[in-house]
Amino acid sequence: MDLRQLRGFVAVAGAGTVTGAANNLGLAPASVSEQVRRLEDSLGVALFERTPQGMRLTGPGATLLTRAQGLLDHADEVRRAVTGGRRQVRIGALEMLAAAKLPVIVRRLSQRHPDLDVEVRSYTRQALLSEVACGDLDAALLLDSGPRIGGLGFAPPPDLDFLDVDEVKLLLVAAPDGDRETLLVSAPGCSIRLAADQLFGTQVPRRELTSIAMAREWARQGFGRALLPDFTLEAHLTAGTLVPLDFATETDPASDAPTLVLRLVWLRSREAALRDVLYAMSA
Repeated sequence: MDLRQLRGFVAVAGAGTVTGAANNLGLAPASVSEQVRRLEDSLGVALFERTPQGMRLTGPGATLLTRAQGLLDHADEVRRAVTGGRRQVRIGALEMLAAAKLPVIVRRLSQRHPDLDVEVRSYTRQALLSEVACGDLDAALLLDSGPRIGGLGFAPPPDLDFLDVDEVKLLLVAAPDGDRETLLVSAPGCSIRLAADQLFGTQVPRRELTSIAMAREWARQGFGRALLPDFTLEAHLTAGTLVPLDFATETDPASDAPTLVLRLVWLRSREAALRDVLYAMSA
């Protein structure tokens, strides 16, 4: 088995389409498709079922996926041992988490593993999950809830594992003399938007904005109330430009202030190769 073919196979399995895998790898779709075809020819089995919805793993394909990333990780370890190269770890996070939560994690990684080069990338949640599933990211930080990945209301790729490393409290805030009726929400698919939809439903008066930062600023300027994570609000609450609202009177039905979890996710088949990194990140 050629390592390039294995990388192409893992990328297609993670992305679900040849085109998506090609984009992740920076290759032409025809090149990725040829890699997968040659790998199937060399093994004598079909690894994917080609469907109108994309590429679906067959039984042999699922078996190979559980081992393929481990083979790639081992090849990288051998290459570093021979060449003396430094180990690289690629961590992804939602943009607001990359700004507020990742610096302390990167510092901890650098202190415990000075041989690591840490690359940080910021994506939307669905892109994060896809990048982890295809092996382009080693681990990712996102917001979620419940006892399994996707409890907040999204569908994760298969074969991911996770560890909850912190809690994130959500606060409903508004300007002291601002509008208390309009709910300012971020774009569909955003974790905070999913939490807001669960708490308030979709029938309350609302204004859709493009980001958490924009929702916070519009709330500060009095255009409505916004549900926001606590770590984005400290300076505004201290200055009094935003004030917390009582969930018992602002939600229907009455509800306590919700708490999300800061969730570290990774591909289960890569846990052995990443165990020291995952431990340092979650300490």
